[in-house]
Amino acid sequence: MRGGGDDLGSVDTPNTVRLILRGFWRAELMRYFEKDAILSGVGISRIGRRTGIPGLELTLEATRQAIDDAGLTPRDIDGIATLGDTPVGEVSAALSIEPADCGTGFDTGGLLSPVMSACLAVAEGRARHVLVYRTVQMIGGTVPTSPSSANAPRPALARIVESHGDGDRPLIGPMDDVGELVAAHAYSAANWLALNCRRHMQLYGTTKEQLGWLAINSRRNAALNPRAVYREPMTMDDYLAARPVSSPFGLFDCDVPVDGSIAVVVSAVEYARDCPHRPVTVDAIGGSNGAGGWFHRDDYPKMASADAAAQMWSRTDLRPSDVKLAELYDGFTFLTFAWLEALGICADGESGPFVEGATRIARDGELPLNTYGGQLSAGRMHGYWVLHEACLQLRGDAEQRQVPRRPEVAAVAVGGGPIAGCMLLTC
Repeated sequence: MRGGGDDLGSVDTPNTVRLILRGFWRAELMRYFEKDAILSGVGISRIGRRTGIPGLELTLEATRQAIDDAGLTPRDIDGIATLGDTPVGEVSAALSIEPADCGTGFDTGGLLSPVMSACLAVAEGRARHVLVYRTVQMIGGTVPTSPSSANAPRPALARIVESHGDGDRPLIGPMDDVGELVAAHAYSAANWLALNCRRHMQLYGTTKEQLGWLAINSRRNAALNPRAVYREPMTMDDYLAARPVSSPFGLFDCDVPVDGSIAVVVSAVEYARDCPHRPVTVDAIGGSNGAGGWFHRDDYPKMASADAAAQMWSRTDLRPSDVKLAELYDGFTFLTFAWLEALGICADGESGPFVEGATRIARDGELPLNTYGGQLSAGRMHGYWVLHEACLQLRGDAEQRQVPRRPEVAAVAVGGGPIAGCMLLTC
C-alpha cells in the first residue's frame, strides 16, 4: 500500500513505521546501562592516621551520611556493594537492613567495580538504591583477590603484547608477572610504577620537577580541605629534598595511608526528580582488568588506564574538551600523568608540560585537578575520595574548595598498572 497524502508521497507507510520502530529498538539496545543510574548521595567519615577507630564505626559514619545526603533512610536501601573490606553482613545488621548483594570485588573496573556493579543493578531493576562503600585502615582493610562482582559486565582487555617468532605470547593476567618483578628485587608498586615513569621520562623528556608540580598543586588544594592529612605548604625545594623511595619517586610522589571510609548511594535515574540536591548522572564508564600485567604491554609504559578510557569514550557523545574538572587517581604522581594522557586531556608525552607550573591544573585554572588534595596530601582512600569530591564540585557543594565556575562535566579515574576504571559524570 502506498500513502497518497502530500506528506508521505510515495513512501511505503507500513514499511516506514516498521523501520522507525526498528530504529527505536536498536537505540534502546545501544543505551548503556550506566545512563540509567545517578549518584544521589555521598558520605565521608573521619580521616586520620592510625586512629584506632574500628572499621565498622568508620563505615557507619560514611554510609549513614551518604544515605542522609541522598534524602533517604536506611530502609530505602535495597542493594549493597563494596570491595570486600568491612563485611556486608556487619554493615547491613548495624543499619537494620537486608539489601541484595549487588557486587563484591574488582573485576569490572578496578577499584570502581562496586560502583559500576551498582549502576548495573539499578538499571536492571534489581535494586532502586544501592549503598556502595570503601573503608581502609592502615592496619587491615584489604582488596580481595578472589570474589567477583555479581552479574557485572566484562571489562575491556588490554592488547596482547610482544609478538614472537613462534606466535603471540599467551594473555597475561593483571598480576601474573609480579613474580618476575619480585625476582628482580622490585617488591612493591612503588618499584613497579617507577619503571613506567622512568620509561616515560626516557621517551618524552618528562622531568622530576614536573612530577613535583602535581604534588605541590595537591598540597595547595589540601590546605582548603579540613579532612586532609597534610595541609602545610610545600615548595619545590621541599619536594626535591624529600627522602627517595624508588627512583624517580620520592616521599611526596607517594600517597598517604590513612584510616577512613567513603560511601556513595547509586540510585535509579527516576529518583532524580526527588533528589534533595542536583543529581549527578553517570554518562559513561570504562574499565579494564586486562592482559598485559604490569609491564608486558606492547605500548609500555601505558597501562590499563588507556584501555579503560578508550572504552569510556566509546560509550558517550562527550569528548575530552568537554571535561571541566578532573579527579584522577594519584597513588603515585605518575599515575595522574598516565590518566591525563589516557583520557585524551593531553597527548602522549605532554602530561609533564600540561601540569608544569601548576597553572592549568589549579583550582581556578583551565582544568582544576584533584581539588580535595588528592591521595598525595588528603589521604589514600583507594580512589573513592575522587568520586566523593567530583559529586560535591558538580553539585556546587564543595564549600571553600568549590571551583570558581561550577563544572558540568567531570572525569573520575581510579587505578594503575593492570587494573583501572573511569567514569564521566555530569550535573
